[in-house]
Amino acid sequence: MKDLIKKVEAALDSVRPYLKTDGGNVKVVEITEDFTVRLELLGACGTCPMSSMTFKASLEEAILKSVPEIRKVEALNLVPAF
Repeated sequence: MKDLIKKVEAALDSVRPYLKTDGGNVKVVEITEDFTVRLELLGACGTCPMSSMTFKASLEEAILKSVPEIRKVEALNLVPAF
């Protein structure tokens, strides 16, 4: 599982500079036995009304594209869209 976490972190590292530009970040909370990644959006990302778009278009896509073992990506604290 540690290798899988490293792969997920590497995928997120490709997106983190963009999140940090806007005062945000992301943290891997866990990877479940059924290969679901659970993320927590941090800083500005945790309160941004556009976080669901950022999650889908950036975070989820980066992980699923780079780590084929992962079946699903969830964000624990998405802000509902308008």
